[in-house]
Amino acid sequence: MQRKLLKVNPTDNVAVALVNLDAGDVVSLEGAEITILSHTKSKHKIALQKFQKGDSIFMYGVLVGSANDIIEKGDVLTTENVKHESAKVEGKTGTFKWTPPNVDKWKNRTFLGYHREDGQVGTENVWLFFPLVFCENRNIEILKDVFEKELLKQNVNPHQMLLRSLVSGTQETEVLPPSSNVFDNVDVKFITHPGGCGGVRQDSESLAKLLAGYVNNPNVAGATVLSLGCQNLQISTFKNALKSINPNLNKPVLIFEQQQMGTVDEMLSAIVKASFEAIKKANNIERKPAPLSKLRVGLECGGSDGFSGISANPTLGAVSDILAALGGTAILSEFPELCGVEQELVNRCVEDEAGNKFLKLMKAYEKSAVDVGSGFDMNPSPGNIKDGLITDAMKSAGAAKKGGTSPIQDVLDYGEYITKSGLNLLCTPGNDVESTTAMVGSGANVVLFTTGLGTPTGNPIAPIIKVSSNTELAKKMPDIIDIETGAVIRGEKTIEEMADEMLEFIIEVASGNIQTKAKLLNQNDFIPWRRGVSL
Repeated sequence: MQRKLLKVNPTDNVAVALVNLDAGDVVSLEGAEITILSHTKSKHKIALQKFQKGDSIFMYGVLVGSANDIIEKGDVLTTENVKHESAKVEGKTGTFKWTPPNVDKWKNRTFLGYHREDGQVGTENVWLFFPLVFCENRNIEILKDVFEKELLKQNVNPHQMLLRSLVSGTQETEVLPPSSNVFDNVDVKFITHPGGCGGVRQDSESLAKLLAGYVNNPNVAGATVLSLGCQNLQISTFKNALKSINPNLNKPVLIFEQQQMGTVDEMLSAIVKASFEAIKKANNIERKPAPLSKLRVGLECGGSDGFSGISANPTLGAVSDILAALGGTAILSEFPELCGVEQELVNRCVEDEAGNKFLKLMKAYEKSAVDVGSGFDMNPSPGNIKDGLITDAMKSAGAAKKGGTSPIQDVLDYGEYITKSGLNLLCTPGNDVESTTAMVGSGANVVLFTTGLGTPTGNPIAPIIKVSSNTELAKKMPDIIDIETGAVIRGEKTIEEMADEMLEFIIEVASGNIQTKAKLLNQNDFIPWRRGVSL
């Protein structure tokens, strides 16, 4: 018989409804019977005690809110009867000890990756085109059209065929098979963005770090960079950012400045010729075995639901712990979604300096939101709330499960590149694409992305593995979901069993044996954070 309620932590005073419950239903939990007082959709929370106004509400063992009014035992928690609240943290409160998982079966496992001269290993081999300033976006789009038509498989979009049949009044729906790629061992990708000039100089400096991180990412074989010439993000600024990340970078980086090259036609002709020769050389790089310690996994969630924190996110946490024990790396970001779990994270920091940096970044971020009349409490989206995540701390406590239980080796500000293996915290917004964009810029060579509601997010240079928290989503949107964790909700698999399956899947993706759904959809999202308020 499927469980109907789940108490996540022994100290919690609320439970998660695992199925839809009706008023009058009597549900057993930990040997006691609870009468459900009102219709409760699955994923929402049930009070396990009577709350007076102002009483604290705990879930995942942490403070996630307080009662706005009297809440009877067995009633559902809503945005009307609960408000966001989180514990205040000033520093470490105790020592931290970690017992790593047994990783004997993974020690000798490898994936087939692209080995770079600096010791990093990529899961992709990408030649990347991007501009230093938005003025060059049109030229990037022209190059994208030219290179994709000549180098990549040409799939005729079935929706194009549909429109063609409507225009012609015929039943012309035949889709011809795609031609073969000219190169079989290198992808060509293109980035555009709205930055590089205007705003404040710090915006351009931040963008320079992000773009430099993309060039330094092991998934990139080389890059073609377009500059106008007069913009804030000067070529020298970009080169300095590259040098700061990797003084010994030995990748081909072709830079073209329009104001020094004459006509658009002259510049584009030069770019096509030089880039084609470089792409041919990049195609000669082949996959070779690499230990799992060379994996750098970004941990992301988006379109979360009330099951994300008890199925998909803890599974990512277990994978993160395995990688940490093997000497690999994981990145936990989305600082607005770590609100309420700061104490645990600070206590897990290996160095006091890292813990202090984390708190400083969190406080500055929250202050910037408050200063414009918002705050972390405004983070849950309408979709989150509809599916049971009614306070930011509740959402955060579940989101933090992606980071597992291992020690935190380092805390990075936005644009900083990974230098330490193990679990790293990275300051980013909670926005899915801004966060994913940043993690890849900090060195992630694969990203695990959990969702309960569904999102098609992808990235131009790193595979995004989409993980659903429930089986219903995987059935409804199979074109965007790679792996699902609904068996955990049903009690059919443990988190550890699910993590083993997921790591096997990661190895296949990292080796190029499986293409992610985001890649098949050609989903290449890239949104830099301009350091304003973004929750």
